[in-house]
Amino acid sequence: MTHAETAPFQFFSLQVDRTRRLGPSLVRITFTGDDLKNFAAGGRDQSLSLFLPHPGQKAPVLPPLDNPDMYAILGAWRAMPDDERAVMRSYTVREQRTTPVNEVDIDFALHAETSAAGTAGVGPACRWASRAEPGDRVVVLGPAVAENTGVRFQLPEDADSVLIWADETALPATSAILEWLPAETRAQVFLEVPFSGDRTELATEADATVTWLVREEGAPSAVDAVSGAELPGKAPYVWIAGESGSVKALRRHFVRERGLDRRRVTFVGYWRKGLSEDALREVPDETAQDEA
Repeated sequence: MTHAETAPFQFFSLQVDRTRRLGPSLVRITFTGDDLKNFAAGGRDQSLSLFLPHPGQKAPVLPPLDNPDMYAILGAWRAMPDDERAVMRSYTVREQRTTPVNEVDIDFALHAETSAAGTAGVGPACRWASRAEPGDRVVVLGPAVAENTGVRFQLPEDADSVLIWADETALPATSAILEWLPAETRAQVFLEVPFSGDRTELATEADATVTWLVREEGAPSAVDAVSGAELPGKAPYVWIAGESGSVKALRRHFVRERGLDRRRVTFVGYWRKGLSEDALREVPDETAQDEA
């Protein structure tokens, strides 16, 4: 199969190589595997679907992955019993390395999810990540070509500044975006995290001002945090990602109150308070709809 014929997304069988705690709320897991020779992340906020085993399973349970029809595999996976089929969650590629070996890093936010019954608890992905060990097996539905629809951060050619707001779940994507930004790009970055220990050094060649909003220190709401921020230049670009309630409020602020062109504002709701990702998938994606 030539590059031009390569499907943009494919299944990759991987295993855990090592783990590293980055702070109270984040753990980095590095994956390896022969399949990574065909993996091609597009950088920035590149997303993928991660399939995890249930407790007691040695590997995630999925239909045979040799079917060239990705959608047929997903359909067969959805038809399997919930307590048997692999748990699927969406994550960001924090970094891909091809030398000296093929590796992919994924950073996991270890926040508590809330069940539909209203009982607070740790979600299956958080539980798995907190206990992951070398050799643990996973499957990823990820990019096989760098130009793919899983990259939402698309900087317009005429953009002369960037504003970013993100919570801890979007901190990996923000870190990758800052590393990617061209030198001297003006950027204002607001990062909301649960604990002071979640602050980290961010590498970038951009002219970036980073404001940490720490909830245990009484951080203001998302809108209050950015309401006084100027958007320098004549053609700003805004990227906002994290808890969908905050994302929705910020969308209204920038599009309705500040009058920004909605086409220059990218919003991604990664999670919602009170809902697991499974439940969130059944709720209409308000962050993906245009606003009048």
